[in-house]
Amino acid sequence: MAGPAAAAAAAALVTALLLLRREDPGPGAGPSMAETEALSKLREDFRMQNKSVFILGASGETGRVLLKEILEQALFSKVTLIGRRKLTFEEEAYKNVNQEVVDFEKLDDYASAFQGHDVGFCCLGTTRAKAGAEGFVRVDRDYVLRSAELAKAGGCKHFNLLSSKGADKSSSFLYLQVKGEVEARVEELKFDRYSVFRPGVLLCDRQESRPGEWFVRKFFGSLPASWASGHSVPVVTVVRAMLNNAVRPSDKKMELLENKAIHDLGKADGSLKP
Repeated sequence: MAGPAAAAAAAALVTALLLLRREDPGPGAGPSMAETEALSKLREDFRMQNKSVFILGASGETGRVLLKEILEQALFSKVTLIGRRKLTFEEEAYKNVNQEVVDFEKLDDYASAFQGHDVGFCCLGTTRAKAGAEGFVRVDRDYVLRSAELAKAGGCKHFNLLSSKGADKSSSFLYLQVKGEVEARVEELKFDRYSVFRPGVLLCDRQESRPGEWFVRKFFGSLPASWASGHSVPVVTVVRAMLNNAVRPSDKKMELLENKAIHDLGKADGSLKP
């Protein structure tokens, strides 16, 4: 009988194959040359606004890298992590990071944790292999949606959601269905600005062992670079795309950045550090 690792690998491969079937619509929100050259100025202007930010899911790979980049770029005057446990940091750069420990099953009791933030990044997520189907839906849909509702009530103006390539609420595949459903339900909350990021397979070296994801990363690593980049993306590129997008003024209520746009925007340089 196949063990849990084999089952996880099989499920992850199915996900990868589904992503390969979906065409990336193109550059979309990728930056123009003028925007790329202006990033340094945009970051400096953004820093001057002394905005506060919260991160949901900072214990995960994307959230961890996002926190590191936020601190290195010094974009926000206040950084708060909202999670189920307090994280331990040894580096001096993390000394002023605020942490709010919450029970996601009783989020209404922790509404104060979501108050007073200008910008929010949601990187919450688990896997069906780890949490089961019910647990996956509870985390990736219910926790995310209730957190967004509390953030909106608490004054958050710009909500950023890490979703997935192929997200579609009408999909017959649970993972993509849940991602698409939560995208749509958060949009109904009418944030002043709502940015959704749909990366392909995230390329990283997770601290947490996920055999299925390791298998998929190896699978995409064997593909030609030009093809693999259409369906996968390094975590650090996603994170930089999120931050580069955040500092860009926008009059759009809702922004959808697909994998190609994430690549383009995440590779836009300028001086990252102040």
